[in-house]
Amino acid sequence: MEIFTKYNRKGIQDRQIDTLIGISKGIQADGHVNQAEAEFLLTWLQQSRQASDNPVVVNLLCKVTHMLEDGVLDNEESKELLSILRKISGEPTAVGEVAKTSSLPLDDPMPTIIFYDRTFLFTGTCVFGTRRECQEQVELLGGGNARGVTKSLDYLVLGTYVTDSWVHESFGRKIEKAVEYRDSGVPIVIMSEEHWLEAGGI
Repeated sequence: MEIFTKYNRKGIQDRQIDTLIGISKGIQADGHVNQAEAEFLLTWLQQSRQASDNPVVVNLLCKVTHMLEDGVLDNEESKELLSILRKISGEPTAVGEVAKTSSLPLDDPMPTIIFYDRTFLFTGTCVFGTRRECQEQVELLGGGNARGVTKSLDYLVLGTYVTDSWVHESFGRKIEKAVEYRDSGVPIVIMSEEHWLEAGGI
């Protein structure tokens, strides 16, 4: 099962997620997101936000609001929104499309992840649950949680909802700083939430 569906249904048990998955499947069924569809999604997200602090709804609302702030969904924004909706609905990416994580600065190849006595920092929205729930999971596995990106940090985990536009997001500076340290020789590992989950057997 797609990571988004699996962990949000498990951790949040929110009917909004089921509805959002259905909307996402309907919008991206033809392989394109048009202006009317984006505006419909924005309206639904605004209404849903009034009744919930669901981090996925909040994050997506922020993204779609930004895309439509000039009143036009341009081609690049349409492609990015399509990628996000495919991630939400669990639909496979069309052959030939750029992978969703193509511009995310993840370690490649990914080293073996050790939890015991290592420090972790989460950034972006995680589908496993809240930031605190992720931190508690790290502690259960023998690791510790850092407050920020420093040279002593072992692992920076990028939430599943971090997209290729991360550089424009509020958490982009954390990623940039980690990349700078890594490029200078500091052994900081930057990994996806999915890899973190797999490494921890979660």
